[in-house]
Amino acid sequence: MALIVQKYGGTSVGSIERIKRVAARVIELCKRGDKLVVVLSAMAGQTDALIELSKEIVDTPDPRELDVLMSTGEQVSVSLFAIAVKSLGYDCCSILGFQAGIQTDQIYGKARIRKIDSNRVLTELNDNRVVAVAGFQGVDENGNITTLGRGGSDTTAVALAAALNADVCEIYTDVEGVFSADPNICSHARKIAKISHEEMLELASLGAKVLDIRSVEFAKKFNVPIHVRSSFTQNEGTMVVAEDKEMEKVMVSGVVYDKNQARVTITKVPDRPGIAFRIFDPVFEAGIVVDMIIQNTSVEGLTDLTFTVTRTDFQQTLKLVGDVAKDIEAEEVFGDQEIAKVSIVGVGMRNHAGVASLMFKTLAKENINISMISTSEIKISCVIEEKYTELAVRALHDAFGLSDEGKTE
Repeated sequence: MALIVQKYGGTSVGSIERIKRVAARVIELCKRGDKLVVVLSAMAGQTDALIELSKEIVDTPDPRELDVLMSTGEQVSVSLFAIAVKSLGYDCCSILGFQAGIQTDQIYGKARIRKIDSNRVLTELNDNRVVAVAGFQGVDENGNITTLGRGGSDTTAVALAAALNADVCEIYTDVEGVFSADPNICSHARKIAKISHEEMLELASLGAKVLDIRSVEFAKKFNVPIHVRSSFTQNEGTMVVAEDKEMEKVMVSGVVYDKNQARVTITKVPDRPGIAFRIFDPVFEAGIVVDMIIQNTSVEGLTDLTFTVTRTDFQQTLKLVGDVAKDIEAEEVFGDQEIAKVSIVGVGMRNHAGVASLMFKTLAKENINISMISTSEIKISCVIEEKYTELAVRALHDAFGLSDEGKTE
């Protein structure tokens, strides 16, 4: 008997038939004696439809009221799922985020979980019920409903698994697991049988869409094993677990890309203490995440500074930095949105020399110019022109021996 937390995304519960299929799948586990907590997203497209509905009233809806509105999508899913389970002869209780004790900060639209009071969920489990929890939502200290942002249901599931000390957290999606590259780009990309929390954290932060980065952070911090698998097959997926020595034998586990990138450059910046703080402080205060940063060697007391942000933050960043540039008497601020970041990830990099050399050689062979480079112990990222993204991914996938058909690591 095991305690299992499962999460099903919007595609998995996108219709009544699919909800019935999920209910039947859950009941099969109940029959063998397992206890189930099932976290559900809103039905596919429903959250976007609710947002559009609010925009028929005003272009920028009040954040608090928008969270109240968006949270209703998951309420529909869990109630329909509970009805489906009960119709098959098993007891089930649907509860919302606040009823599940999910307490968050007060940032509407992208709240972060602070703690979980799991007593209600444990009580329902002890009464032999399947517990259906609305994902993506919680409650702040003042009792206001909050939502966790895109991918928030993954975070709900893993955080609940940690709070309940569950045996495993199963994340069901429309793909069969984590692949060595995007199968839409690399036809021979292979499913990875097992990957470390640290590798998955890098992949998620670098553009992989399989898991929300915050869910992986929870999993790593509380050592929660995650099983990523498809809700449309019975096949085994990918286990995301603590690192072991076997993983170190694989030099590179995956190639990932991110086209949601933009570059900002400030030229002839005065090279003196405190200038970097003045440039980046308003950017950070606006909640904008800066990724790569490159500063050139100072010449006659002046330097050039280049950094990357997401495209969604590009225009706001240009304005903020432009205002600072005038104050510090820098020469010019300009940017480029036609870039992408291509990265390789693998814990084996710690013990294998020549990884960076092979990456640079591979891109050079394809005549792909590298404009920025960022590294850590287990990843190397290169900024390139966006038009070469797919070519770069395929070339790197082949160069690091990830394209063997039918093979898994």
